[in-house]
Amino acid sequence: MSFFEAVDPVFSTYVLGNAPVKQLATGFDWVEGPVWFGDLNCLLFSDIPNDRILRWSPDGGLSTFRAPSNFSNGQTRDRQGRLVTCEHGTRRVTRTEYDGTITVIADSFEGKRLNSPNDVIVASDDAIWFTDPIYGIFSDYEGHRGEQELPCNVYRVDPSGSIRAMLTDFGSPNGLAFSPDERRLYVADTGLPDSDDPRHIRAFDVADDGRLSGGDVFHVISPGAADGIRLDSEGNVWSSAGDGVHCIAPDGHLMGRILLPERASNLCFGGRARHRLFITATTSLYVVALNRNGAL
Repeated sequence: MSFFEAVDPVFSTYVLGNAPVKQLATGFDWVEGPVWFGDLNCLLFSDIPNDRILRWSPDGGLSTFRAPSNFSNGQTRDRQGRLVTCEHGTRRVTRTEYDGTITVIADSFEGKRLNSPNDVIVASDDAIWFTDPIYGIFSDYEGHRGEQELPCNVYRVDPSGSIRAMLTDFGSPNGLAFSPDERRLYVADTGLPDSDDPRHIRAFDVADDGRLSGGDVFHVISPGAADGIRLDSEGNVWSSAGDGVHCIAPDGHLMGRILLPERASNLCFGGRARHRLFITATTSLYVVALNRNGAL
């Protein structure tokens, strides 16, 4: 089986012929939210329907980090190394402090409950950006079926704690990521199952004060839809897709694919030099070493 498909010949230099895609663990229901802890040499990721955050390490294998996890989904680390988590079950974004206590970053906007925060990133100014679709209140599978009180927006929480709706014209905003210089913000609009919702990645220009402009369609994933996205140090966008992971150049053209036997949900760079791509894909966790390094 070939793990890689080069659409642009340059993609062949991004992958390594002697570095296959490896399945690290399987048997889950729907895994998401991978985040690498280099100082602890481990990966955390969410098994959403089973209400737990799992830990994988090359030395210790698989273990449970937190259960219950409030049906956690997307996760990242802030600039102080603390875990930031989107929780479907409590409809909030939280931070795990060094002593293990939980701080609520956002659970409402203008007096109304958030829907089900999905994915989250932290900018170099410590502002926290997150998406808020309805996947966690759409059914009881990934959270608790509930009433939608707000549109599906993209929010920014500044270091003072104030929250702003930065993008309000999305159907189902999902994965999001900055370019290495933070001058562009990429946001995936994934859509609801069995709907005619838009399914694409949009790109926005970011001003010094965080204001966004532009928003044209950057790329349309096929097959499937973009979910989680990450960037490498050269500004290429790596996106989950129906057949695995797609690599997209900064100008929006498809470079190549990492092929998997199941639909990918999210991904992150990790390992010694941020050269290993960890992929959550429906029921399994995968990893592949690349000739590319993830953006800091």
